[in-house]
Amino acid sequence: MTAMMAALFGGTAPQWQSRVVPVPEPGPGQVLVRARAVSLNNADVQQLDSSASGTGRRREYLAGYEFAGDIAATGPGAAGVHIGDRVMGITQGAFAQYVVAGHRHVMPIPESLGYDEASALPTGLLTEHGALTRARFRSGQSVLITGATSSIGLIGVQMAKATGAAHVIATTRSNTKEALLRQSGADSVVVTDGQDLTQAVLDATGGEGADVVLDHVGGQTFADCLPATRMDGHIVNIGRLDGPQATIDLDALSYRHLHVRGVSFGFSRPEALGHVVAAAVEEVMPAVADHRIRPVVDSVHAFDRAHEAANRMRSHQAHGKIVLIVP
Repeated sequence: MTAMMAALFGGTAPQWQSRVVPVPEPGPGQVLVRARAVSLNNADVQQLDSSASGTGRRREYLAGYEFAGDIAATGPGAAGVHIGDRVMGITQGAFAQYVVAGHRHVMPIPESLGYDEASALPTGLLTEHGALTRARFRSGQSVLITGATSSIGLIGVQMAKATGAAHVIATTRSNTKEALLRQSGADSVVVTDGQDLTQAVLDATGGEGADVVLDHVGGQTFADCLPATRMDGHIVNIGRLDGPQATIDLDALSYRHLHVRGVSFGFSRPEALGHVVAAAVEEVMPAVADHRIRPVVDSVHAFDRAHEAANRMRSHQAHGKIVLIVP
């Protein structure tokens, strides 16, 4: 008899639809994970809403991207992993009781972490570490993180501090979130609704600007980051919450000899993503194990209440990750 599992599908209705489907089998280089918890990302709800509105392709898809659980089976050539290992990772189609992922795309879960917290880590951990790596970040440098109260941004604040940043500057639009940012490790907080971002960063860095900028906002904020970055500094765009378009000052870019990069690891080739995962495991997992880096979980929902989790994401009131517990 074929083993069956519950899974959440999008593409044909305003909310994810639960269906019972066959448990997949891991192929070469893959692992089958019995998921215990999965986490939402903005892209999950954006894809769902795009399909439901008719602006996207109305084709059914297995939803989700981020998961944590136990390895239930391994495919040929899946090295370094074993049945029973607790792992977290990323893959397309994670909102299911059983998830197939590349063996190089999963990470061990430290004993100090439960499945709910572990499921809230992979995207932020890989994105922020990958961005810092591309920015050639070194201990002792200053780091500016825009949109820092997003779930990924909060990981970035903690990671920068845990890996030796001398001064972490975090931005938010609301002064009610300043305490959250300082608890996460920010040395300075810029409330952009009432402060000039560029001037505030220059003031915090003795007029030099930040060595490294991790921008989660895009739009005009990205443009404002250029004159807030020191000579020969690095800017990495990660998110575009304010939109994908920005009008930049080319004089600031050129005269300050700035290095500008963009990252989106969800679109990386499997081999490249494997290298990102391996580097994160080696360089920042110890900080996860001793709680210097810890995800902020906003809320936890039952798997069959996924619509409530999606609505929480749509509300833009979440402070941290939204998690589904998989039965």
